[in-house]
Amino acid sequence: MAKFTQFNDNLFGFFNKVGFRDDEVLASLRKETQALAQSNMQISPEQGAMMSLLTQMVSQPSDLVKVGAIEIGTFTGYSALCIARGLAKNRTLIACDINEGWTAIGKKHWEMAGVAEKISLCLGDALETLENLQLDGTLDLAFIDADKTNYDAYYEACLKLLRPGGIILVDNIFWGGDVADLSVQDPDTVAIRAIAHKIAADERVDCSLIPIADGVFLARKK
Repeated sequence: MAKFTQFNDNLFGFFNKVGFRDDEVLASLRKETQALAQSNMQISPEQGAMMSLLTQMVSQPSDLVKVGAIEIGTFTGYSALCIARGLAKNRTLIACDINEGWTAIGKKHWEMAGVAEKISLCLGDALETLENLQLDGTLDLAFIDADKTNYDAYYEACLKLLRPGGIILVDNIFWGGDVADLSVQDPDTVAIRAIAHKIAADERVDCSLIPIADGVFLARKK
């Protein structure tokens, strides 16, 4: 039997009061991002809070490996900020994107939040960055939120980099609801639908599809 609670205005207001902790830097970053035509690409505040908490749970101190997390698709840096805040003291995040203008907004706010030294921004092809990393089996966390047609390639590359017990977060699995509408067959939707089915059946991971924001698939490497 399906069990879920439908949001209404009153419940959503309650959720926004207690569902996540906010601060001036996060609010400033959201406000500046909202001025962009592509502002809908930013993750939601509650998703950011969840990601920060998950990072705290899995991030392990290491004297041997500095990089602890990687994200594919940084946009204006909200997710990177949330992940960086959750990293263990001596661990860092590699943030991959192709847009210097968008990521400049993020860099400014990373400085404001005091986490800039924890984030290494890589502008360029993310698959090339992943292929060149010598970190197999060491990462704690990976976040995938970039071009949808490459989701499968990103997933495989990140799974290789993760340590056992590390997690992958794959964003936009609901894709505004289109993923469940089989009449929608554009390349992005088809790719998201495929990765969702793949993760659900992948014996290399334990997984759960979390109905937060636009749907986040959480996969834990066995």
